[in-house]
Amino acid sequence: MLRAVTTGVLLTAAVLALGRPTPGQAEATGDPLKQTTGFYVDPASSVAAYVRRHPEDTALATKIAPYASTHWVGAWSGDVQTSVTAYTTAAQQVKQLPVLVTDHLPGRQCGIGGGAASDAAYRTWITAVSAGIGARPAVVVLEPDALARLDCYPPAEWDGRIGLLKYAVDVFAAKNPNTWAYLDAGSATSGDAKEIARRLRLADVGKIRGFALNTADYFTTEQTVAHSTKILQALGGGTHYVIDTGRNGNGSDGSSCNPPARKLGTPPARTPAGPSAPVDLHLWLRTPGESDGPCGLTPDLPTRTFSPALAHHLITGT
Repeated sequence: MLRAVTTGVLLTAAVLALGRPTPGQAEATGDPLKQTTGFYVDPASSVAAYVRRHPEDTALATKIAPYASTHWVGAWSGDVQTSVTAYTTAAQQVKQLPVLVTDHLPGRQCGIGGGAASDAAYRTWITAVSAGIGARPAVVVLEPDALARLDCYPPAEWDGRIGLLKYAVDVFAAKNPNTWAYLDAGSATSGDAKEIARRLRLADVGKIRGFALNTADYFTTEQTVAHSTKILQALGGGTHYVIDTGRNGNGSDGSSCNPPARKLGTPPARTPAGPSAPVDLHLWLRTPGESDGPCGLTPDLPTRTFSPALAHHLITGT
């Protein structure tokens, strides 16, 4: 998503709207990486809990558990403002950067169900997510596949769904001065880059940091960069993006649901090209070992449920 660089006027207005940071919050700089010392490794994550129970599993303890993954928020999050506040506060206490993914648009991706009960409920919910972060540093990826799979919905619904994404973008642009927010743009095969760029513009991507690609998918970094370059060209540049590298070490076999013979990708990090490059970060947006749903290698495992068997497949690439 095209994020035009936030202007000084907008940043000043956002800080004034928030007031001075409360004790424990960061002063606004706009760059969450400068305020933190690495990505937040959640000690309460499912993989961390597994390793504590199974210290003999040195492969998981060394290949997956030490690396930061992402905190997904949705209908399962309960009071989402309280949940997000707790998560980002815990990260700030250790001076690390939390990464979150919101997944609560009505109907979610291609009508798989769940999500907010109405447009109004979503607006209230995403505002609560934003309030839970406040001025603390964070990275947020907004609504996986919401733009890329827009064609799954009747054309009469498109404007309304894009309007909700625009609302989310506007909230984070105005209320979270130390958050880099990225609007999800699908994967390397999610359609024509010019059309994805058009949808990103409609959702006001220029107000935030940029867009995200390959969320919970398997396409190689090289494929993703090539697609991202076309999106950037269609947008006219001026934006940034992040790539999910958690499970793309062997690339995609065409399936995005627990396929066999996939492999871990590069660990989460600021990209080697540095802060001047359009690609900001490599992130693990789906924790390696967490299920994509009841399919593929784990036909009975619900989404986001951790499986040591899946994790070991990713470690070995088999």
